[in-house]
Amino acid sequence: MASDSPESLMTLCTDYCLRNLEGTLCYLLDNKTLRLHPDIFLPSEICDKLVNEYVELVKTDSVFEPHESFFSLFSDPRSTRLARIHLREQIVQDEDLDAIKNQDLVELSLTNCEKLTAKSLQTLLRFSHTLVFLSLFGCCNIFYEEENPGGCEDDCLVNPTRQVLVKDFTFEGFSRLRFLNLGRLTERVNVETLLRPLASLTALDLSGIQLHDVVFLTQWKDSLVSLVLYNMDLSEEHIQVIAQLRKLRHLDISRDHLSSYYKFKLTRRVLNLFVENLVNLTSLDISGHTMLENCTISSMEEKMGQTSTEPAKSSIAPFRGLKRPLQFLGLFETSLCRLTHIPAYKVSGDKNEEQVLNAIEAYTEHRPEITSRAINLLFDIARIERCHQLLRALQLVITALKCHKDDKNIQVTGSAALFYLTNSEYRPEQSVKLRRQVIQVVLNGMESYQEVTVQRNCCLTLCNFSIPEELEFQYRRVNELLLNILNQSRQDESIQRIAVHLCNALVCQVDNDHKEAVGKMGFVMTMLKLIQKKLTDTTCDQVMEFSWSALWNITDETPDNCEMFLNYSGMKLFLECLKEFPEKQELHRNMLGLLGNVAEVKELRPQLMTSQFISVFSNLLESKADGIEVSYNACGVLSHIMFDGPEAWCICEPRREEVVDRMWAAIQSWDINSRRNINYRSFEPILRLLPQGISPVSQHWATWALYNLVSVYSDKYCPLLIKEGGIPLLKDMIKMASARQETKEMARKVIEHCSNFKEENMDTSR
Repeated sequence: MASDSPESLMTLCTDYCLRNLEGTLCYLLDNKTLRLHPDIFLPSEICDKLVNEYVELVKTDSVFEPHESFFSLFSDPRSTRLARIHLREQIVQDEDLDAIKNQDLVELSLTNCEKLTAKSLQTLLRFSHTLVFLSLFGCCNIFYEEENPGGCEDDCLVNPTRQVLVKDFTFEGFSRLRFLNLGRLTERVNVETLLRPLASLTALDLSGIQLHDVVFLTQWKDSLVSLVLYNMDLSEEHIQVIAQLRKLRHLDISRDHLSSYYKFKLTRRVLNLFVENLVNLTSLDISGHTMLENCTISSMEEKMGQTSTEPAKSSIAPFRGLKRPLQFLGLFETSLCRLTHIPAYKVSGDKNEEQVLNAIEAYTEHRPEITSRAINLLFDIARIERCHQLLRALQLVITALKCHKDDKNIQVTGSAALFYLTNSEYRPEQSVKLRRQVIQVVLNGMESYQEVTVQRNCCLTLCNFSIPEELEFQYRRVNELLLNILNQSRQDESIQRIAVHLCNALVCQVDNDHKEAVGKMGFVMTMLKLIQKKLTDTTCDQVMEFSWSALWNITDETPDNCEMFLNYSGMKLFLECLKEFPEKQELHRNMLGLLGNVAEVKELRPQLMTSQFISVFSNLLESKADGIEVSYNACGVLSHIMFDGPEAWCICEPRREEVVDRMWAAIQSWDINSRRNINYRSFEPILRLLPQGISPVSQHWATWALYNLVSVYSDKYCPLLIKEGGIPLLKDMIKMASARQETKEMARKVIEHCSNFKEENMDTSR
């Protein structure tokens, strides 16, 4: 299960070594094959951890690169020792298992390793003298081998190989084997013959296998303590055999109630038989069974008294014969879970949060079909009520999503549950580590599934996080995934809106390196494509506005992205949007903010020097849209253009003097106390307009901007101006003969504001 405690030093070191094998434990032979350094000797505790963590990283971390020769590092037991390893899914092939055949494995778990064939059965024989625990759950091809019917090399070209069942393999020689899981074993394998040599089994899992005759189980009636027959179609004969296994402490005869072919119904008599004969039973799972009503006591008696786990008060009549409460009772998707008095300390069911969480915990590893429905119940609890075991719920959902990365149903229900479990109501209860684990599994889901519901759930869940701060550790990956969503030809409108919002938030308030990297990933082009699509549809919605806002953010002090905007016909789209949506104030503000960033780049300003563009900027000086923002930003664009001097003014109309006059008029019309819808991370582009005499109006615009910001937002902008050396520049400007008197007066007020701020915030403590 996902943990909320800090990572151990062992885990951190293991992770580092696996991500840097060449720089730590290994070297490359022939630039291809990994080899362990000859002076390294690793005990089983470290080797087991390396292998198990490697499998986890390959499965859940898209950035991690698997190595073809990884398992060969553990081929020699003189330098590496393996004892307990857990391998999963497509990661493991025959040659990987063969590479470690000389190890004395005690525990080997192979889960859904569908690439393993009968070649691996021969490898298993090499472990026969040491194995105590073996799981072949879901290894559906391990009893098949390739056979060429033609029998000669030439015939191979004509007759492809075919899969044939291996019939002569048994567990002969596995004398130490005590725990065996054969869940979802290939149908035609003779289970009785396969298992007969195992003299002393204590735990057996035959999930998903249909056996009509299970009498052979009685050979272990004096040793078997755990038996799992999940989804086996039971009969009276099965029940009679089970009742003879008197040493059983754990019995699981549960089933998936959606499977229609099960005819068997649990009765009071069957449960009585178990209670009377299986006296050591501490755990029983009968989930999914159709229960006959005679199992329960009368409704009047059932509701009496406080909830109790004492067998004598049990609402399930047969369990009144128990000598002590069960440690676990599986009642998921049965009518019994809703009764009042259940004689068990832990119950899986659908009655309440505790039962649902117990179900997710019990069934996650091997029963995704059940787990998905349990998580769906948790989703309803989190959505409608308050989740009282938040930490446990989150950890269980994270584990399920990681374990079943490729299961669509779990990804849909799990991502939906995460949205509610990570909202602001639960935020104080979640650690940084736990929230990072959520982000990881959400991104895994986005990578694995293009399906609309999963994508929407994942995007909505990401909106519950502080952006960009909490996503910065996966910055590149999350941007790539969002851009991939936005570049899909068929787009769901709601996902598009959320994805653009996230993209915008991700490029706001991050450093320029991040912005440049995202720009190179195609961010600018993607936003412009979205804008073009909305223009074609003559639609100005949130996607259009967010796209311009995102471009405004990503071009902030990032010349490469500004250049991309111009190169990808951004100015053409700017003009078309102005024409098509003349009344959309928010849109105009975002567009002009972006062009302000472009105008700050000296090398790009000549591309803005056209009669058409200058006329548009000049006309926008008189705009009252969004308070002063559109007029302010238009004036900012022109201020930077004016800063290049009269010789750079290479157009006849409008004349430079005319535009200057309109700029002065606009600035004088603004209220100095205007509250702003803008966020400056640096004053550098504004400050560079102060120490010059070639454009007094640019100097005045810059001074007005500083005066407004330090007046209205003193706490934020006075320290920034002081830090960036603005005060000396203002003082020098006041001495300049070319500066206008009103500009000098405003500069003095800026200096005074900052001086007062410093005095008010001076630390006088000793």
